[in-house]
Amino acid sequence: MSKMKKKEKKERRWLARGANTGMLILLIAALAAVNIAVTRMETKFGWKADYSFNSITTQSDTTLEVLAEMEHPVQIYALFTKGQEDAPLMELLDRYAAASDKVTWEQVDPNLNPAILTRFNTDTESVNSDSLIVYCEETDRWKILSPAEFVSVSLDTETGSYTYAGYTYEKAITSAIANVTKDEIPRVVIIQGHGELDGETLGTFDSLLENNHYEVVYAKLSNNNYTPDPADLIVLFSPMKDITEDELEKLTIFTDQGGSLLITCDYSDPIEDMPNWSALLRSYGFVPLEGIVVADAADTNSYYNQIRIDLIPEMLSTDVTMDLISSGADTMLLPGSRAFETPEDTDRNLMVFPVLQSGETSYLKKVDANITTLEKEDGDATGPFTLAMQARRITTGGYVSRAFIIGSSGALTESQIYAMTDTQQLIIRMVEWLSGQESSNLDIMAKDAIRSALSAKSNTMGSVMVSALPLAVLAAAIIVLMRRRNA
Repeated sequence: MSKMKKKEKKERRWLARGANTGMLILLIAALAAVNIAVTRMETKFGWKADYSFNSITTQSDTTLEVLAEMEHPVQIYALFTKGQEDAPLMELLDRYAAASDKVTWEQVDPNLNPAILTRFNTDTESVNSDSLIVYCEETDRWKILSPAEFVSVSLDTETGSYTYAGYTYEKAITSAIANVTKDEIPRVVIIQGHGELDGETLGTFDSLLENNHYEVVYAKLSNNNYTPDPADLIVLFSPMKDITEDELEKLTIFTDQGGSLLITCDYSDPIEDMPNWSALLRSYGFVPLEGIVVADAADTNSYYNQIRIDLIPEMLSTDVTMDLISSGADTMLLPGSRAFETPEDTDRNLMVFPVLQSGETSYLKKVDANITTLEKEDGDATGPFTLAMQARRITTGGYVSRAFIIGSSGALTESQIYAMTDTQQLIIRMVEWLSGQESSNLDIMAKDAIRSALSAKSNTMGSVMVSALPLAVLAAAIIVLMRRRNA
């Protein structure tokens, strides 16, 4: 072969190699472009499948309904440092944006953009890293979701400790969207002037309502310039002195026009010396019993940390609590609670339902100067006792007036109880019900935090796959060997 032909052959070989290399580069570039395009399409349209054991990024029908009914756009800021994101949360936000063109979100590093922290800080609420800010510009309202709001906890009554029970990303975000897009801000009026708990004691309660976009004000019924507005919710925190005839008349006019009441009544309140106050309570079927409810020592699930007057009640299903129970947010703690007569038959204009109930073997201990023990004695009434009640009354004017009473003011005012239990959810739900609003405690189940343990029934598919894989390899090997043998 001549040198010329060898050179031509070598050149053709290099050209072929170059063409192959070029095609490979083009193929890699095309695959990279397709991958980028598909990733963007997955993000934009929510196509990415959720294969996690708890389907943590899969949205419920409730969320899709809320997004479909949105009237105002919502912007979500995810305050995470680059590289320290909560991956499931980021993917879930992509799905919110894909499900509605009125939801947008962006990641903001608070270290690089500290202005966003000051923009949404208030006297009662501060913004921290690893949080979400759900903001509606048209209503100029926002909700800050801290990491604590993305998990639910369960109480081990034997040890008094709490463990993570589930993830509540979807419930928290959807509730916040529904909340900030509301057009009107309801008002809560806390009455003073009768020895009630004051603003200093009620700071935790006030902050909870304000953070959920309620206006909280204080007023005195004795003030001639104050006339209760039936559109407001009136709150009476354990008055120690009776209301006057004029004040009772004000409240009667208020409730006859459809006004609603939230009431606490502690075991130490001198009800027997307050006839006007008692008459107001009886108008809703609320009859306080004398004494303090004590849990039976043997019923360890009904009290907390060996303190038998710190009750862990059973939450009964009503239109106020139904969605809380279904989502597992039904743990309450009532320190030192009064009981009420369990409602029996009422007339067609008044419907009364128990909401919280003590243990079956609890008992009622009368508290006076002669008390020497909390142990059960002869004559002590045995439970279960009603510890909280709700009522709905049709007034003579044809309006509907609602009332809610609970036998422990500490259950609604102590920050430690807020942190340990589901009290905050119950407060917001009862305030919504009393105000005639739709529930923001949406019926969205928490996602399991811990993978269920394997059992003989649960590993069937795994066993099949473990067996199928080597069998498939063996079958492929036999096919290859047979072809070589016949070649």
